[in-house]
Amino acid sequence: MSEFINNREYRMKVLKELIKELHSGKTVEEVKPRFEELIKGVSTEEIANMEQALIMEGMPVEEIQRLCDVHAAVFKGSIEEIHRPQRPEDVPGHPVHTFKLENRELEKLINARIKPHIKEFEVSDSPENVSKLAQDFNTLWEVDKHYARKENLLFPFLEKYGITAPPKVMWGVDDEIRDGIKEVSSMLSNYRGNKDEVIDKANQVIDKVIEMIFKEENILFPMALNTLSEDEWLKIEEESYEIGYCLTQPAGKWHPTRENVEQKAQLQGQQPVEGGYIKFETGILSQQEIEAIFNTLPVDITFVDKDGIVKYFSQGKERIFARPKAVLGRRLENCHPPASMHIVQKIVEDLRTGKKDHEDFWIKKGDKYVFIRYFAVRDNAGQFLGILEVTQDIKPIQEIRGEKRLLDE
Repeated sequence: MSEFINNREYRMKVLKELIKELHSGKTVEEVKPRFEELIKGVSTEEIANMEQALIMEGMPVEEIQRLCDVHAAVFKGSIEEIHRPQRPEDVPGHPVHTFKLENRELEKLINARIKPHIKEFEVSDSPENVSKLAQDFNTLWEVDKHYARKENLLFPFLEKYGITAPPKVMWGVDDEIRDGIKEVSSMLSNYRGNKDEVIDKANQVIDKVIEMIFKEENILFPMALNTLSEDEWLKIEEESYEIGYCLTQPAGKWHPTRENVEQKAQLQGQQPVEGGYIKFETGILSQQEIEAIFNTLPVDITFVDKDGIVKYFSQGKERIFARPKAVLGRRLENCHPPASMHIVQKIVEDLRTGKKDHEDFWIKKGDKYVFIRYFAVRDNAGQFLGILEVTQDIKPIQEIRGEKRLLDE
């Protein structure tokens, strides 16, 4: 493990050095041999960490932004070699699937219409050719919706996980593209014979759009898919309609897989009890009483069955971690960001196999000090039934001093 960490630190150091060399004036061709020799299979996560580190060290975002096109070109060869298995982005309606669908339409617009019309305009700046190009850039403005969804729906989730540098850099380039489209549209609307200036600016804009497509699909989207949980993608998908789409519509409605927990219980011979009583070893309770008891406990409870399906959670007045009802029937691994799945899987395996009976964590969350406990749930014969997560704010308990023997007035 230490060897991996040291190697990672070394690669991070090299990556930062390469960017600084580019910043100091070296060309892509000058740094590329060193990059290819020393860096193998660089990951999108390391690129994000590198940009974050440079900003933390004091390099202004604006300077990194100017380097963005250059270092993307340097990284392109290695990033494209990363092997990525089938992911949710391949499912029609998933936000990333829709983003990529829009990128294909943008490529069609640029390659099939804008570039040929620029060539026609270069030959003759007739009113007809000026008008065609103006219409093209009015259509290209649709990219604003694509960028707005990315910036207002995707970036906030990345920032929640501490990934701030890539969104800042990318948002800056998005704004440059927006400004460029507006400028070309204005130049064409008030065309004064400045043909070369229009052609130069138009080519700059479409080159930036194409380069942004590369950065999204080879840096941003893989990083986001590695970070966000399924519920977070679902929220992005649900709120995307308010902003709208660019040149196309989602290829379908994305429905994450959910298991019907009531049907599953019936198949296992566990019939629901409504209005009656459930007999326990130490008493009887109605469904209403059971629900009220769990919701009154000063802890949050979530139960995941032996198959890894979320089956129940309590609904106390002040839950520490939000639990939408949509989580019921989902597999446990889909409730956590992919980057933390190795930890989740280790906890589950240790509890399932009996290596451990519980696992504890404690974290600070705002003004709360949260104690998170995972318990293996077993029957009297020792058979594994599932995992119980119990979460509690223990800060008030830690603050208890002395004794209390009297009632409050």
